[in-house]
Amino acid sequence: MKEVIVLIGNYGSGKTELALNFAFQAANQGKKVELLDLDMVNTYFRLTDRSGLIKSKEIRLVSPNFVHSSVETLSLPAEVASAFALDWDTVIFDVGGDPAGATALGRYREDFDALPEGSLTVLNVVNTRRPMAGTPERLIHLMEGMERHSRQKVTGFVNNTNLARMANADDLRDGYEVVREASERSGVPVLYTTGRPDLLEQFLAEGHDPKFIGAPMPIQTYMHRDWETFTKEGL
Repeated sequence: MKEVIVLIGNYGSGKTELALNFAFQAANQGKKVELLDLDMVNTYFRLTDRSGLIKSKEIRLVSPNFVHSSVETLSLPAEVASAFALDWDTVIFDVGGDPAGATALGRYREDFDALPEGSLTVLNVVNTRRPMAGTPERLIHLMEGMERHSRQKVTGFVNNTNLARMANADDLRDGYEVVREASERSGVPVLYTTGRPDLLEQFLAEGHDPKFIGAPMPIQTYMHRDWETFTKEGL
């Protein structure tokens, strides 16, 4: 059965990084993967920035029209329909980080509704170090807004709390507490806790409740912030 993963979350939560990690893990298992960039808001970090790496993994990438051009208004290509029509093993949607971005997903509601039961996972990626995401109340408020605009219900939280290169185990600990309370209040389970392998190992050794950790997911960083690394590894 086709597996469809939708990543939503506020700006800077790390959706694009996780989209790459999910896609590469699936490709490394020999699966046929399509990766779709539905971010109509953020023109800075895009999946297209890693198009060469993505293609090297034999992953099909679908991006908004006019990305990396002088045209400021983006539009979604007709190829988005391939996510539903073609025989992929894994399809991953990277959705924009605000209600306006989530609206791009909402236009495909009928296609999502036609998927077999159990094939769709909608993950709310949470980084409590980002503005507007530092309390359970804010997380739930953001999630409900995303659900309205995307016309999809979130099926799980991802604790992706970090400060990029300055990240430490305290980030995961603090994120755990906030996401745990948001999960208890909303009834949405925590499906993943992600992080740099060394920090994740340290966090897991501390004996936190597995119910609010979900599946531990060590991740690699592909969306580098420095220009030197970008030019060496990016295109």
